[in-house]
Order: sequence, then C-alpha cells, then structure tokens
Amino acid sequence: MMLDIVLDADPEWDSSTGWDELAAKAVTAAIAESAFPQLAKGPRVVELSVRLAGDEEVRKLNAKWRGKDKPTNVLSFPMSEADELYDSSGPGPELMLGDMILARGVCVREAEEKAIPVERHAAHLMVHGTLHLLGYDHGDDDAAADMESREVRALARMGIADPYFETC
Repeated sequence: MMLDIVLDADPEWDSSTGWDELAAKAVTAAIAESAFPQLAKGPRVVELSVRLAGDEEVRKLNAKWRGKDKPTNVLSFPMSEADELYDSSGPGPELMLGDMILARGVCVREAEEKAIPVERHAAHLMVHGTLHLLGYDHGDDDAAADMESREVRALARMGIADPYFETC
C-alpha cells in the first residue's frame, strides 16, 4: 500500500511506544474493513495525518468544530468525498483522507476504566478515526452497528480482542 501517515506526537505521549507502526497497522486494518479496500491496493498514495495531542488542544478543536467545549478521545477531519474514495483505484494525485487527533488524557482515562493498555485503546481510536475519515459515522443505530462491526474486524486483524464484548 502506498500509505503515507504523518504522525506528530506531543511529549506527553510515551516516545518509547511505536506510535508510527501502531498507526500504520490501525489505518491499514480499518481500510481493509471499509467499503474502500482498493485504497490499499491501488497505485495512488493515500495520505492522512495523526496527531497525538493533549486534552486542551483537543478541547479547543472540539469546541470550535463540534460546539462541545470538552476534550474527546478522537476527532476526525475528513478531506475526501465518497466519489473520490470509490474512484481511487487508478493512477492520480495523492488522495488526502484527512486528519485525526487523539487526546492523551482522555485516552489514558478510558484505557484505565477498561483495564487495558493505553496502546490497545489508542489503536481502537485510530481505527475508529480512520473509519470516520472514510465516511462512516454512528449517528443512528444501523450506522453505529455497521461501524462497530468494522472496528471489531479491523482490530481482530491486529490481534486485538473485541472492545465491545464485556464479560460478566
């Protein structure tokens, strides 16, 4: 795949973690489980950015773009329309999927609540964010169920268990 991920991480994100490799795996798995698997096989370069930031930066973006003055785990800013994604199998200029940004504090808190490593939760958020970049949403029950099943399959490709399955 001609995947170009530009990753930028604030110092509060543990630099010993292989964030570049994790992002590449998460994005690749999400694309494979989307309606656009040809993005992984085509001759065009597919580009996106991943920003690993602090809660305050994400809070400001969430307030500006979504009207919610609080940090959230991941924000996605798509740059491609569905017709561009469908028509991406031939040669052409770089396909800009968009940008996603993860909030460190929110990610850590959620991982602690789930009793899982922060890297595993961040992988899930990167899959989730990539699916948003590809046009998926969870605005209604059907869309949410479709997106969730794609996330579960993408994470399984990475050897990560279903994050929605809770044992009693």
